Amino acid sequence: LHKDADSSERVLMDMRWGLVPSWFKQDDPSKMPFNTSNCRSDTMLNKASYKSALLKGKRCVVLADGFYEWQQHTGGKQPYFIHFPQTKDAVAKEEEGDEEWKGWRLLTMAGIFDCWEPPAGGEALYTYTIITVDASKDLSFIHHMPAILDGDEAIRKWLDFAEVPTQEAVKLIQPIESIVFHPVSTFVNSIRNNAPECLAPIELGAKKEVKGTPSSQVMLGWLRNSQEGSSQKKENDLPKGTKLSPSPSPKKTSAGILHQWLEKEGDPPAKKHKA
Repeated sequence: LHKDADSSERVLMDMRWGLVPSWFKQDDPSKMPFNTSNCRSDTMLNKASYKSALLKGKRCVVLADGFYEWQQHTGGKQPYFIHFPQTKDAVAKEEEGDEEWKGWRLLTMAGIFDCWEPPAGGEALYTYTIITVDASKDLSFIHHMPAILDGDEAIRKWLDFAEVPTQEAVKLIQPIESIVFHPVSTFVNSIRNNAPECLAPIELGAKKEVKGTPSSQVMLGWLRNSQEGSSQKKENDLPKGTKLSPSPSPKKTSAGILHQWLEKEGDPPAKKHKA
């Protein structure tokens, strides 16, 4: 981050995903004409967007629980969650005084970062890209995957830009076999869903019901009651402050339409398939 920094020092910080090169001259970083979220390992030393930062030692490690990939099946795409194998104490709670993290082992993905400064002056913006490689044999159903650094020594070499030159560091960028994956519900297909159900393993071919949040269940129950009851439903049966307008036809009430929409949202978007 700084020219006089110790190359062995590690700094944890927020950066924006999608690299904006330091030489980008536009006044708005969102005007980047192409996507720089991912960087192909076989072209990263050829493309100007990444080459300059990489040769200057601007290497970083991107942390994540894991990542998702989709495999094409008859009737739709099946999502998979990909992550490091976990030890038995991976879910153990960290106790006061512990010097070592005992929780979930995070994926450590190789990345390149850069610092862009507005031409007219202003706050510097740090951004990054994730390097991708050809998929390992176990993940042959996808074309590319993040370049994962397996172990502290690989991480140290990738980050130590002073002791490990670029040509030596890029040798660390290769597919690895030490990862695992499992199928998850198509609940994850919607970007609005951010819950433990996105990670939970499922059995392919088994019917999987994705439960809504408590608030959506309350709303769904109210909508069912409004359909079954008459249009003259008593006001004290509704949530406080809620009013209903009379509708000419129970089949065309807004409650009915919203009920259908909520029911549809609760179903996985892709068709079920056999294992």
